[in-house]
Amino acid sequence: MIQLPTVKELEPNRESIEQFESRKTDHIRIAMNPGVQSVSSGFDRLKFIHEALPEIDFQDVSIANRIFSRSDFADSIKNLASPFFISSMTAGHAGSLAINERLARAAELKGWAMGVGSQRREITDESAAVEWKKIRKNCQDVILFGNIGISQLIQTEMSSIQKLVDALSATAMIIHLNPLQESLQTEGTPRFRGGLRAIEALVRQLKVPVVIKETGCGISSATAKRLVEVGVAAIDVAGRGGTHWGRIEGERAAAGPTSARSAILSQAAQTFCDWGISTVESLRLVEPVVSNSKTEVWASGGIRSGLDGAKALALGARAVGIAQPLMAAVLKGEEALRHEMDRFDYELKTALFCIGARDIAELQTRNLFAISNENYDKGTSL
Repeated sequence: MIQLPTVKELEPNRESIEQFESRKTDHIRIAMNPGVQSVSSGFDRLKFIHEALPEIDFQDVSIANRIFSRSDFADSIKNLASPFFISSMTAGHAGSLAINERLARAAELKGWAMGVGSQRREITDESAAVEWKKIRKNCQDVILFGNIGISQLIQTEMSSIQKLVDALSATAMIIHLNPLQESLQTEGTPRFRGGLRAIEALVRQLKVPVVIKETGCGISSATAKRLVEVGVAAIDVAGRGGTHWGRIEGERAAAGPTSARSAILSQAAQTFCDWGISTVESLRLVEPVVSNSKTEVWASGGIRSGLDGAKALALGARAVGIAQPLMAAVLKGEEALRHEMDRFDYELKTALFCIGARDIAELQTRNLFAISNENYDKGTSL
């Protein structure tokens, strides 16, 4: 008879600093594997209607952007040169300082915002904040977003979260939601009870806007409604279509020490390899919920070109996050990173020009899509 693991054996162990650093480097390495990229984000099914006579010059097109314009913090947030931002990726391990310095310098140069990697380690290890202090010293003008997981938020005093913001001079604080990843991660902490209450308290007490984001599985309309009700400034849908963290954790479990727990995690990751709401579907679910509120919707998850970004903006997104393509570029060096960011901006500008839109606001006031797959949204004109 097969001996099933006990509940205690299935619980994650407390993570050491060495295990933390190993996990973070695993994430970067595995994220470069095409096999952990999810199924389509949905943008390939949307086609813009081409405008052959735009009646504008290419140089007339502006992709300048303003975030949190509907929030109570609107007057304190400066404009950005682009709606693209660097999505939160990595921090707190050997090698992350060099990566994040490159990202921050490029973001400052290009006028993009940047979400930092998880600040989880800083809660218990103040020395971990040195990484961001060095970066902030060298990149004084870059807009940075702090980042912590919901599991950590639930267990942490609000004053400690404010310290994370202050140490970073953050413009906003991102709280990431990742129930699938936490369930499948060897060191996971899938403890989410009290999450909405913790978010509500954070919104009331924090001195900067609060952004809630998923990590590749999307946000539903019901979840968005609850987040709007507690007053978050933005919801990043972070839908299925890009890096799938369930797949990454499955690979880690399969490659790690053999045990009953690792075997179950690896098998479960295969079961849930396509879990989630696509980025396009999530945008279309969330945008109507936030449309008459102070909350705005952001998009990330499988954004692989400036054209994808234009489609996300046309669906109502205020900002668009990029992660894996920039990580792949930054590992090659700063020149490759800047080239990739230039590509995203240029492709977005090209999309606006070929639609006949002078700016993002004009893009969002038009009915610009033609359905390319009748089974995708049958009977509905986009």
